[in-house]
Amino acid sequence: MMKYFHRQVQLWGEETQVLLQGKKIAIVGAGGLGSSLAFALGASGIGEIHMIDFDEVSLHNIHRQIAFKMGDEGKNKALVNSAIIEQRCPFVKAIAHECNFKSWCEKEIAIDLIIDATDNLPTRAEINDYCKSVNMPWIYGSVEAFHGQVCFFQDSSFRDAFKITSKMPAGIAAPIVMHIASLQANLALRYLAGLNVKKDMLYYLFFNSDGELMTQKFSIPKA
Repeated sequence: MMKYFHRQVQLWGEETQVLLQGKKIAIVGAGGLGSSLAFALGASGIGEIHMIDFDEVSLHNIHRQIAFKMGDEGKNKALVNSAIIEQRCPFVKAIAHECNFKSWCEKEIAIDLIIDATDNLPTRAEINDYCKSVNMPWIYGSVEAFHGQVCFFQDSSFRDAFKITSKMPAGIAAPIVMHIASLQANLALRYLAGLNVKKDMLYYLFFNSDGELMTQKFSIPKA
């Protein structure tokens, strides 16, 4: 196993890599953010990854949802991602849940962290409520056009910080999806590996009118 994770072991040692093997996470949504997270975290050595999504692949998904290729239309997104994770890394167990988040919660599966890869505010509010009820942190991520947001929620509440509406995102550029998922994955790995993570800080990334990548930080008050 250590030969497979050689470069990560160089980074944090064998003890931390073994620690990751005992961790379990859930990724809610297996589309744009979710498939990028599956690639970023699926070969990192996290012991168990639960992919949650009731949706099926559509043609218009493929350009930005990197797990899917032509011919995957009609397949369940969670199933496709779980298969890819296990094909790439024999040391990670990937479990597909073909259901919505509420139905997954009813299974009462014990995990260490939830990562949001959804595309709507109401489901994120549900994630927030569930994590508060079981005293577990979660990582929020969203993308729209050329900008995105990331936050590691622990003491703060998503419901307090955001107005919950049914508004869906507008057009999306594919690279920003992978960029935000990468930031989420880095936060997740640091937390699971026992490294420092800045919690309850919202990072907002966008390109200004000159095409310069900007990052703003906002501290979110405790719930």
